[in-house]
Amino acid sequence: MNDFNSIILLCVILLNFFILGTSRLAACIRVTGFQGGLLSLLPPVIHGLTFHTMFLAGTALVIKGFVIPWLLMRAIRQVHIRREIEPRIGYVATLMIGALTTAGAFIFADRLPLLPQHLHSLFIPASLSTMAAGFLMLITRRKAITQVAGYLIFENGIFIFGILLAEAMPFMVEAGILLDILVAIFVMGIVMNHINREFSSTNTENLCLLKE
Repeated sequence: MNDFNSIILLCVILLNFFILGTSRLAACIRVTGFQGGLLSLLPPVIHGLTFHTMFLAGTALVIKGFVIPWLLMRAIRQVHIRREIEPRIGYVATLMIGALTTAGAFIFADRLPLLPQHLHSLFIPASLSTMAAGFLMLITRRKAITQVAGYLIFENGIFIFGILLAEAMPFMVEAGILLDILVAIFVMGIVMNHINREFSSTNTENLCLLKE
């Protein structure tokens, strides 16, 4: 099982690099959904087949893998945009920063006083590097849609951390996190529609031009 977990987490890290390096919004959304679907496999694999783990896996798969990507794909069809043309930081530079933060996550995780069962596992570095990738998306992209994707990737990193505590966390905490994300997606969808209606663009920099 450890090998299977490691393969999933390694795929999650590699998907982070793909997302950081692509300008195509549809591909970014699909890969983000695929990443969420991959992570939904981890709870039953790690903690066994229980009602708690199956509920967590099923909820994560439906919301992260299907509902939110569907909402985002619908949003880009409505605003008629396909690519992030001019990010604040170029794609090559973003990939280099992503590689540095991933390396830093591995080094930092190696120095943490972890429990013996978590030593040398990919959970902590994968979680930290995924949160860093999401944060990079948030600060380096101009389009509201890609910033939402960054928010989702950041939450995927938190989800990896949460999996380690799945047996101790109550349902409501996990459900609350997923509900927060769903609400945030709806709010961002409304914001994107308003920005696009006023400026014919979804660049978040246009928000500073809005007045009462």
